Amino acid sequence: MLTKGPKPTSTALAELKSEVRATAVPLGGLVGSMWFIEVVDALIFRGGLDHYGIMPRTLSGLRGILLAPFLHGGFSHLMANTVPLLVLGFIIMLRRKRDLAYVSVASALVGGAGIWLIGASSSVHIGASILVFGYLGYLLSRGLFERKFWPIVGSLAVFGLYGSALWGVLPGQAGISWEGHLFGFVGGVLAARLLSTPTIKAREAKPALRPAR
Repeated sequence: MLTKGPKPTSTALAELKSEVRATAVPLGGLVGSMWFIEVVDALIFRGGLDHYGIMPRTLSGLRGILLAPFLHGGFSHLMANTVPLLVLGFIIMLRRKRDLAYVSVASALVGGAGIWLIGASSSVHIGASILVFGYLGYLLSRGLFERKFWPIVGSLAVFGLYGSALWGVLPGQAGISWEGHLFGFVGGVLAARLLSTPTIKAREAKPALRPAR
């Protein structure tokens, strides 16, 4: 009879390092790129890159849908987004690492498109808060869609941490892109629906098509 004992310490450490690397590289790369761009913008362009944000209902403003999450109105603006990006991004990656990419893309595209469609004329929208609210929407709604114990607990925990931020989806604060917050949040909810376990299992359960004989 064979029995399995605990893994050797060296093997466990190697697996831990691999896990940390798999999480830190994409998340750190995302946030690090934002800091790099802000440093370049401050030292070389003197804030000029901010004009490449989303400008509603203009052709040139369409490029901002991809660029806006990486542009910030100064280091204090970037710092305010960095902590929630790291915290919420880490929570997203606890289950599947690739989910961070899916949620980021959905939040950026839906959030950016919403800003472009209904944002105030002659305004420029920038900032990673589009992603922050997308991550928030994803984590808050995942428990609702999956209806399992741990996703529900995770949604409640995130609500306890950042639930007060939901006021940011409402208009009224000068200089705050509530449109980006609202539609970024919608993008995150959409990602939660598409990535929910029941949805994935339903797709995988479809019988393979067989050629007629």
